[in-house]
Amino acid sequence: MAFENLDMDDMDAGGGEPPPPEESSNRAFLIAAGILGAIAVLALLCIAAYALILRPQQIRARDQQAATVNAQNTQVALAITQTSAAAAAATFTPTITAIPNTPTSSPTAVIAVPTNTLIPTQDPRTATVAALLTQAAVTTQTVVPTSTELPQTGFADNVGLPTMLGLALLLVVVIFLARRLRSA
Repeated sequence: MAFENLDMDDMDAGGGEPPPPEESSNRAFLIAAGILGAIAVLALLCIAAYALILRPQQIRARDQQAATVNAQNTQVALAITQTSAAAAAATFTPTITAIPNTPTSSPTAVIAVPTNTLIPTQDPRTATVAALLTQAAVTTQTVVPTSTELPQTGFADNVGLPTMLGLALLLVVVIFLARRLRSA
């Protein structure tokens, strides 16, 4: 395969075919522009659908969940209030317990010493307050784990910051060299 006829003057003189006519419309550009326009319109329609349909549903669901939590908190507060009111209204009746006399068979004399036979009962208000404080302590205490050591992962930890800066400088030099070679 050798190039024997390198003389181009023969073709211009009428020996070859005429060049094809140029297209007046750029069909590929119009197709690409149409596709990009359709993608943009589709993206705008998706954004509008999200803003007008999905987002209000999410907001409504979040508000309903907040209302449910508030109703539960109100019920708990009402139960606590009723329990403390019932404890405050409780009347305290001391109980008297009689000590049974048991006969002993020993010949020693028994000296009777008067003792307090009233057994104090626990105040129900104190028990209620103690239970509520225990519940509050259980629900409010959360352990938040904190790390005391920085992680040793990532690109900067493995390669190092000076190496990254050197590579960035090298890439800037490559950009300038490529531009200079292209313009020359």
